[in-house]
Amino acid sequence: MVTWGDGSRNVGFSPRGKSLGKFIVTIDTEGDDIWNGPREITTRNALYLPRFQELCERFDLKPTYLVNYEMAVSPAFVEFGRDVLARGQGEIGMHLHAWNSPPIAALTPDDIRYKPFLIEYPAEALRAKVDFMTKLLQDVFAVPITSHRAGRWAMNEQYARTLIEYGYLTDCSVTPYVDWRGTLGNPVASGGSDYRNFPTEPYFIDPDDIGRPGNSSLLEVPMTVSKRCNPVLRPVVQALLSRSRLPRNVLSRMLRNQWLRPNGFNGAAMVTQVEEAAAAGACHVEFMLHSSEFMPAGSPTFPDARSVERLYDDLEALFERGSALFAGATLAEFRHAFEPAPRVAVQAETVRAGGNVVIDGLRS
Repeated sequence: MVTWGDGSRNVGFSPRGKSLGKFIVTIDTEGDDIWNGPREITTRNALYLPRFQELCERFDLKPTYLVNYEMAVSPAFVEFGRDVLARGQGEIGMHLHAWNSPPIAALTPDDIRYKPFLIEYPAEALRAKVDFMTKLLQDVFAVPITSHRAGRWAMNEQYARTLIEYGYLTDCSVTPYVDWRGTLGNPVASGGSDYRNFPTEPYFIDPDDIGRPGNSSLLEVPMTVSKRCNPVLRPVVQALLSRSRLPRNVLSRMLRNQWLRPNGFNGAAMVTQVEEAAAAGACHVEFMLHSSEFMPAGSPTFPDARSVERLYDDLEALFERGSALFAGATLAEFRHAFEPAPRVAVQAETVRAGGNVVIDGLRS
């Protein structure tokens, strides 16, 4: 449960039928087809963002564009971003790809190939990159930069403390239930962050342990990731949950992660995910996509014009339903209105400790 700044609480639906929670749209705003490791990064995808922005505005949603270096110096994106800000229809935040964000300091034999995580750099290099990107975005867009998402979802305590030092108020790097350790940056390091036991609801980060609530000014707004059962396995999982005392982590392997993130095949599932979140009284749902995914051939997921049109069909349905159940908000607006009720921290600790949770109608 969350108490908003106006005194309302997200305890289900308002009298008008809309959940009191917020629908947060986040866009990792970066160069074209970064997945393929281009040696020369282009930013043509900036020209495809007005169509997406118009769709969001039609449903009273305000995107937060989390911007990395190449887009911060792209004239087309800068013009677009300034217009969005001037009209109060979105937010600019920071997104940092460590391997090509100044000041450049080689970490591996080929940083463009390996794409090392910022958390793998020495503390002084990490701080220098955060310093550069924060000041660049503030200078370019003439607004405070207070929202952030880590490149490749990799966050740790040093990174969090640095964000707090630079005045960031919101982070959205946590992906509940997801273990990124099998995804490598530096090939001789230990991979990305393990978020399997992190809270699913927003919480103020403890800088000494980012996986638990604390008293800092940095609000973590986790990505919306749900545990769902494959229909084929549902009877088996139901039987195990009702008759077995197997550890939750064993049963969890039989469930799949569902993100509020389009992949070309999950349009109906995303609508259901939002409906279930609203029915449960969720204080937020968080959508994400990359800016380059709106451009044909800008990503492996949407490689041509036909696939992009299918993406927009899915977005139309999702945003229509989501805006009927949630109110649109940027990350900064969500942070400004957020005031946790006492039970939020207890709920987060219960999730972190592996206590009883309801997953897709099943209790574990």
